[in-house]
Amino acid sequence: MQMSIACVISFLLGPFKAQQFSLNPSLFVLGVSAGLVYSFMLGCLGKALERGPSGLTFSILSGATVFPAIVMTAYFGAAFGYTYTIWHAVGSAIVLAGLFWAGRGLQGMTQIKSWLFFAFTMFALHIALLVIFQWRALLLNFPRPEEISSYFTVEKIRSEWFMTLMYGTAMVMQVYLFLKNEKRSLGRSEIVNGMAGGAANCLGTFFLIWATEVATSLENAIIYPVFSVLVILLSNLWSQKVYRESVNWRACQICALGLFIATVDWKGALAAVGWLR
Repeated sequence: MQMSIACVISFLLGPFKAQQFSLNPSLFVLGVSAGLVYSFMLGCLGKALERGPSGLTFSILSGATVFPAIVMTAYFGAAFGYTYTIWHAVGSAIVLAGLFWAGRGLQGMTQIKSWLFFAFTMFALHIALLVIFQWRALLLNFPRPEEISSYFTVEKIRSEWFMTLMYGTAMVMQVYLFLKNEKRSLGRSEIVNGMAGGAANCLGTFFLIWATEVATSLENAIIYPVFSVLVILLSNLWSQKVYRESVNWRACQICALGLFIATVDWKGALAAVGWLR
């Protein structure tokens, strides 16, 4: 239900709003690929939440945001605007240290091995999904994207169908798994919660992307770090207040600090406030 609502909203905000109803094969493959990665990531997230602490699980999920920069720098390098600085290295190390510290108190957990498997598979899939997003963003902002990938021209990569295809693929995967494993009708609470979750998911993604388009240089430098840090803090607060889980707040603060250090565009931020010319 959640992915169905997200698919409908993304269609209304994307292709329908732009009156763009043609679909090119290249973007179809890209959107479906992102949807498959997203679907498997959500599956692993659900399994991890069933087996371990929700706050730490979401902290691991957010921790993945520091690593796509490494992948993009290694593959494309400074020629395409991707550089790996000392801030990335220090921040990534701090994030890993915080996650390791938070995980030290889980030795007595009965399903720790299966939780670790699903949590870190989810972590790897989130990195893969973010790399797809960044690669698409590179093509969108490059004057001649066909020089990077022969499958895309400016018109093809600017198609509004990407998010709709991603959510639509995830929806098909979830419907298939539900019919295969459950074979029952949806309950009222599942429908209501799914609709609310789908709307929040899609609108949150839409406004996050829209924010990067209208933000100033300084605001652009801190949007994603602030988002990731808030996810860590709020998810752990939720798990403590609602599920009565024991939260290692110092470890969470270490993870949040590492994310902020690693993902802020410090050069752009300092230039925006006039401290760097």
